[in-house]
Amino acid sequence: MQHDQLKALLDKCVQQYNHKDFIENDPICIPHQFSKLQDIEIMGFWTSMMAWGLRKTIINKANELVELMDGSPHDFMVNHKEKDRKAFLNFKHRTFQATDTLYFLEFFQWYYQQHDSLETAFSQHLTNKDINTEKGLIGFHELFFSLPHAPHRTRKHVSTPVRNSSCKRLNMFLRWMVRKDKKGVDFGLWKTIKPKQLLIPLDVHVDRVARHYGLLKRKQTDWKSVVELTENLKLFSATDPVQYDFALFGMGVLGSQK
Repeated sequence: MQHDQLKALLDKCVQQYNHKDFIENDPICIPHQFSKLQDIEIMGFWTSMMAWGLRKTIINKANELVELMDGSPHDFMVNHKEKDRKAFLNFKHRTFQATDTLYFLEFFQWYYQQHDSLETAFSQHLTNKDINTEKGLIGFHELFFSLPHAPHRTRKHVSTPVRNSSCKRLNMFLRWMVRKDKKGVDFGLWKTIKPKQLLIPLDVHVDRVARHYGLLKRKQTDWKSVVELTENLKLFSATDPVQYDFALFGMGVLGSQK
């Protein structure tokens, strides 16, 4: 397929899937329950970190977390006492266990007692000259696990480019927080990180469709593949390459390849 034809197809699919009807059955519906920045950040991050498996199950488990935090994630994080964490001991999602839950609570309480927004945890490691968010993800990972006695097992739930991971869930979270358009799906609440710096959330569906159209040649599905695919998508939109996540994911999961 020629460049112009492929761009036209992808642009059409972005328009098809980037609308509010997409929200209801996607994990992004969880942060959309809130209007307060910090609530959106907390539930956006936690939901995206659990985003593997059936989307319905992910949504149900994230709603369970919201209930455990009395519907006010930020207020709970800042003000809860250690005894309040006992209610979370039975929370589990696939390999996400109580140990991981308790550390997430510990980190968020520590962080939000000092900072207004989670954006700084990523953006402080970046400059406008960085072509993508790689340094931000590495720096965030180091910060997230900087507390004393951070569980080693929890590291598998928050990825880093240092391990050559595709960092799908982190890249998805950043897309939610940074991208802004008039469609109402992504929030666009963070301003320091730019949409042009974002990287594609590369899962099995996006990977398959990208290879089908020759947008990804690397055999492995890893960090280098994420960079390769994003650079190719910049040929269609240099300022907002990850808008095509809607197209590739939509064709892979919700529709069919043409």
